[in-house]
Amino acid sequence: MINWLNHNKEWLFSGIAVSIPLAIVGWFFSSSSKNTNQKLNSGENSTNIQVGGNLILNDKVKNDD
Repeated sequence: MINWLNHNKEWLFSGIAVSIPLAIVGWFFSSSSKNTNQKLNSGENSTNIQVGGNLILNDKVKNDD
């Protein structure tokens, strides 16, 4: 095991040196995108739908055969 580490230490530690900063950047962008606030203004006698992601109202396929 020590012999293997001695022969492969360069690519092993270079991979760690790349993955740690990428993980930090990914964590920063994923946590900052979750902090979005949504606001909805509506008038009288109105129906409003507010969705924070994807909305599928009808997933059936209509065939015009």
